[in-house]
Amino acid sequence: MDNTLYYGDNFKVLRDYVADESVDLIYLDPPFNSNASYNVLFRESTGEESPAQIKAFTDTWKWTLETERTFEEEIIRNSLVPPNVKDMISAFRSYIGENDMMAYLVMMTPRLVELNRVLKSTGSIYLHCDPTASHYLKILMDTVFGAENFRNEIVWKRSDSKGDTGQGAKHFGRVNDTILFYSKTRDSAFSALYGPLDPGYVDRFYRYTDSDGRRYKLDNMLGPGGAAKGNPQYEVMGVTRYWRYSKERMQQLIKEGRVVQTNPGTVPMYKRYLDESRGTPITTNWSDISFLRGWSKERLGYPTQKPQALLERIIEASSNEGDVVLDPFCGCGTSIAAAENLNRQWVGIDVTHLAVALMKNRLKTTFNLIPGKDYQVVGEPADVGSARALAEEDRYQFQFWAMSLLEAQPREDKKKGADRGIDGVVHFIDGPRRSVQKAIVQVKSGKVSSPHIRDLKGTVEREKASLGLFITLEKPTSAMTREAVSAGFYYSDVWQKNYPKIQIRTVAEMLSGAGFELPPHPSMYQAAARVSGKNFEQGVLG
Repeated sequence: MDNTLYYGDNFKVLRDYVADESVDLIYLDPPFNSNASYNVLFRESTGEESPAQIKAFTDTWKWTLETERTFEEEIIRNSLVPPNVKDMISAFRSYIGENDMMAYLVMMTPRLVELNRVLKSTGSIYLHCDPTASHYLKILMDTVFGAENFRNEIVWKRSDSKGDTGQGAKHFGRVNDTILFYSKTRDSAFSALYGPLDPGYVDRFYRYTDSDGRRYKLDNMLGPGGAAKGNPQYEVMGVTRYWRYSKERMQQLIKEGRVVQTNPGTVPMYKRYLDESRGTPITTNWSDISFLRGWSKERLGYPTQKPQALLERIIEASSNEGDVVLDPFCGCGTSIAAAENLNRQWVGIDVTHLAVALMKNRLKTTFNLIPGKDYQVVGEPADVGSARALAEEDRYQFQFWAMSLLEAQPREDKKKGADRGIDGVVHFIDGPRRSVQKAIVQVKSGKVSSPHIRDLKGTVEREKASLGLFITLEKPTSAMTREAVSAGFYYSDVWQKNYPKIQIRTVAEMLSGAGFELPPHPSMYQAAARVSGKNFEQGVLG
């Protein structure tokens, strides 16, 4: 399977593109039912977060006619949904009612059924959620994947202590997320992981030192359960007990100097060296991986972004090099970055072009991966016809996609109609004082004419911008070209070059690689830290 990013509804993408039992590991971090809106944060040329943001998604779920349709068509009438799942979700509806939580569960149900279909028999799935819905999702996962395949409920500390009681809350601070870990069958792949030993534990127990300086501790060698568990009984250094080793193995350990009797008559002990310890076994309490703080080099500004160390732990535990990792709610692509860093194949899916553009930028800045060469992108317009289809389906997604071609920063809350003639902005440093300059971007998917260019010229003047960039799906008229030419040039003091002040490019031209004439400028996306090897250290405490 080729590494692939998909734009689109993950339910449809899974059904149409992902084969049965083709995935080794699934991680999903679906939008929580927390009634919160999240933004993709862009940065200004100064490096600061931009005050103008664009909403990536709103994870608020409401019971609507579309929810009712999904319930009836994609669950109840869908022959691919097992009868027990239909019974369970119907029981949920009777118990919970037709509210926000039920709408969320209806969204999740057919997707989990599809994820079960594409997972290999040796595969595992990790569902990341919060306590708002974790108890419902666990029942749903039990039904879809089988309660016998439940492996762990992992707790991850996602924030510092909160003083909610100071605002009148009558509960303890909520600082944990839940990760539900299920396997497809009992034959799933799993590797035990270990963390560093606690320094206090080392000082307390590894208090002995060999002549060569190696630290060690003394461990019990008695066989637990004695004769009842089949442990052999014999004498060692004058002491007869039931031992956990055979007599032959014990003699070998004595010969190797691994058996110590601290005083005559005391029970011999096993010499366990510190440098042979694998560390502390990782349990279900993942408080050792820090959430992303404001100063983290890894931070992209995506509010729901998870640390790469968290995803690398999951991937290392439940997959092997070359395995396929799938994330159907990709967001900013941390799971994809972790999979790439650990030499896994990967498939990412997201429903917004903003997220896909962010992932493409992350793969480029972190791993120098180029779409079409190092991985595939499916669902993005590849020609004028598909671009027109996207515009007809959702003109806002079309605008976001078109602006991603030049990595322009979209304007916030465009659906409110308050864009003031600005669909996006590109910043660059120029002028005699090396100050921040900007180019205004407008995107049009319908019929265009010269008044659009006059409006852009007026917007550039009003906003004191240096350049105006016009992206059009349709071919510009000759009058539009004359209007643009009449604006003259912008002269760059830094690059000592003239740039056309108003520029027009068609979608076809941009798809063929004909970009705008601009002074060099940084990407509007916050750059991901470059990865040079296994494990993203800044995500781990200690």
